[in-house]
This record gives sequence, C-alpha cells and structure tokens, in this order.
Amino acid sequence: MYLGDGHIVIGRRAVQSLSVFGDDAWPGILDDVEAAMRSVLADAVCRVQRPGCTEVKSYSKHWICLFPQHGPGMKHTRSITLEPWQQSLVDADPGAFLRGLFHSDGCRATNRVRARRPDGTIREYSYPRWFLSNASEDIFRLAEAALDLLGIEHRRNGPRSLSVARRSAVAALDAAIGPKS
Repeated sequence: MYLGDGHIVIGRRAVQSLSVFGDDAWPGILDDVEAAMRSVLADAVCRVQRPGCTEVKSYSKHWICLFPQHGPGMKHTRSITLEPWQQSLVDADPGAFLRGLFHSDGCRATNRVRARRPDGTIREYSYPRWFLSNASEDIFRLAEAALDLLGIEHRRNGPRSLSVARRSAVAALDAAIGPKS
C-alpha cells in the first residue's frame, strides 16, 4: 500500500510519520493497513478522517528503515527498488505484495465487448479484468516480477496501465490477493 497510496513525512525534529490514504468505500482495505501497521508498532497507529478518504497514520523514527524507498519528490520521479530483505519477503509471498499494489492503484472491472460477426449480427459478452495504474516504471517492473512469480499472465495496455484479463489469470490473481473490500 505504501508504494501506491502511502508516503513518509520527516518533520523538523526528525519525527517521521507513515501515512496511507484509502477511499472510505473500501473499509476492509483500511482495516488491513491499520492491522499491518499495528503488527509493527502496536500502539502507534491512528485514523484521521479526511474528505472522502481516511488517512491511516503512524509516528515512528523507524518507518524510514522499513521503507528505504522514501525520498524527496513523487515516487515516479525517483528510483524504486527493493532491498534484498524486502525482495525475499516478496519472493516468499508475492500475493501479499500484489494485494497492496492492486488494492491501492488497481481495480477489478467488468470488460464489456460488442463484436460484429461476419454475418453482421452483434455478439455481446463480458468478462472480469484487473487493471493496475501507476506512473512509476519501477513499480510496474516490481508488479510484473511478482505476477511472473505466480505465473499470472499480464500485459501492458498503455504506458501507465497493466492488465490481467485472461480468465485463468484473473482467477489466479483473485485467489492470490482476495477481493477488494
């Protein structure tokens, strides 16, 4: 979630806070973020209501150690790579990593298609599909590597969008990351 909707702020006296913003329409995701933060710092987590969203926030000087990807500016303007210890966590459970990415910057949608048959009739059908949108090429590479670890077919459908569309791939991603709730 940090790579999508999160950021770290360093204050004047080196007090750091990790904030992850989530849409109020997805309370289960906010609960997951809070639970993950509490698993690291049990009593240092709070929620701040904002217009249309909730900020899950925690103060600790240690967040910068857990997220060395932090730096000045927007994530897509700087290098985002995983430390070896982070990569070993992703390798052990790529679904958890993908869950954070797809639940922050992704959506599961129904793709509706109207196709004209050779005889002129129209065939209509629909199928589920996952999209991931982000401006960072590095984050896309990390997502693609995690999808590859799980053997989930995917493709870029634009410079800032990745798609998982084959029925078996959507089912595998659904099983790996769970529903957006």
